[in-house]
Amino acid sequence: MAFPAPSSSSPRRRGRGLAYLLVSVLLLASRVPGAAGADSEFEDGVSPKFPGCDNPFQKVKVTYWVDGDERSSLTGITARFGEVLPATGSDGDKRKAVVPAPKTGCAKSSAPLASSIAVAERGECTFLEKAKTAESGGAAALLLINDEDGQVLRVDLQKMVCTQNDTVPNIGIPVVMVSQSAGRKILSGMDGGAKVDILMYAPEKPSFDGAIPFLWLMAVGSVACASVWSFVVVGDEDKNAPTLGGEEAADSEIVELQTKTALVFIVTASLVLLFLFFFKSTWSAWLLVVLFCLSGLQGLHYVASTLIVRACDRCREAKVALPVLGNVTVVTLVILPLALIFVAVWAVHQNSPFAWVGQDLMGICMMILVLQVVHLPNIKVATALLVSAFMYDIFWVFISPFIFKKSVMITVARGSDEGPSLPMVLKMPKEFDTWNGYDMIGFGDILFPGLLVAFSFRYDRANGKDLTDGYFLCLMIGYAFGLSCTYVGLYLMKSGQPALLYLVPSTLGTIVTLGAKRGELSQLWNAKV
Repeated sequence: MAFPAPSSSSPRRRGRGLAYLLVSVLLLASRVPGAAGADSEFEDGVSPKFPGCDNPFQKVKVTYWVDGDERSSLTGITARFGEVLPATGSDGDKRKAVVPAPKTGCAKSSAPLASSIAVAERGECTFLEKAKTAESGGAAALLLINDEDGQVLRVDLQKMVCTQNDTVPNIGIPVVMVSQSAGRKILSGMDGGAKVDILMYAPEKPSFDGAIPFLWLMAVGSVACASVWSFVVVGDEDKNAPTLGGEEAADSEIVELQTKTALVFIVTASLVLLFLFFFKSTWSAWLLVVLFCLSGLQGLHYVASTLIVRACDRCREAKVALPVLGNVTVVTLVILPLALIFVAVWAVHQNSPFAWVGQDLMGICMMILVLQVVHLPNIKVATALLVSAFMYDIFWVFISPFIFKKSVMITVARGSDEGPSLPMVLKMPKEFDTWNGYDMIGFGDILFPGLLVAFSFRYDRANGKDLTDGYFLCLMIGYAFGLSCTYVGLYLMKSGQPALLYLVPSTLGTIVTLGAKRGELSQLWNAKV
């Protein structure tokens, strides 16, 4: 990226440098696929199936109580063998949890297992042997604790299968596995002799996901709003809202991307992704949360300030002289503390059921700010950037499993069972889904196509084009169509989709095709807007 030279004597430039840094980090860290698919994503197509060992893998909701106090539900996955769990909690049985002795469940337990759920650790013997031992001891179900943390719904748990040498298992109890961290929660609840009861069932996913239309509207609306923001809200592209440093923004604050940005993006983003893949630690997740909070703060301040200044032009001129900062607008003194409180409240309560509202608001404001600061000058740069991002998505989603045994991007996007979830997404709760999960779209799937859509709007204005003979409306339709194809692909393939696989052809392909048809491709390729 091409950055203006910093000036240590200017508070405005110091604040601007921080904004550039945050924008760069967010562009690198915001590559998140749309959403997880249904249970068929667990099928590996390799493990042998035969009568008695041909159950589909099912996502399991594990609800547990400690001395009658219900705790947060955990997630597990069933084995190829064993009894099929009921689809609803009302059809299941709540039973006492018992740790067998030995705790691996590989030998007859000295602890009574009758009518209980045996909670055993993975290791020492096969899954079938554990299941047979638990069933022979009278257990009603077997809950296995994985010995690898944070990958409860990944390839490693698909090993609860039979081999070609196994006889028909004929296991008559359900067999479920949970992650190591989830198992620790259950075991810690049993410390001191406390009674732990467990209820397991496998809810079916609804055929219709009512959250997707709203998420689609948020993404399309964010691109459209950010593209026309300077013209419609600010009113003059040479004006901007007060920055955090107190001075008004200038044209030199625009970060104009260059062709070499594509190579920088591919290398840097890949390194960041690999770092998050191999070092999925709590501190790295919190680092991204902090960066998101800082950028969200700037986004909230920018959007609120421009709206206020638009409604009250005199508010732009009211300033107060402060030590170190110099002249600071009254708008900043009012908006910044309120935005800071909003961000702080979200950071503290980011795991609450309604935290997605604050995350989406901060994310949308941040993306509006990014698309005002970062510009594509022409489609030559757009082609280099979007094609690179396109290949990046395909490699890290579809090709990386052949190298790293699992999809690097999807693994990073889903995170681990501990620490905060990665906030670099717009999310919407699945109200019709028993799992109460979220549909998501990564900021990058809005920002990267949004850069091209925003360019088309500036190009149309610079060349006196309107909606009928310009490119902006066509690219908005292309973006909306590409995003729709993403969710159709998600539904059909039942797995996370790299949205740029659909969005790049539907936006870049649209402007290139239209430009060639209108004889303006050379102008678009070498434009400077």
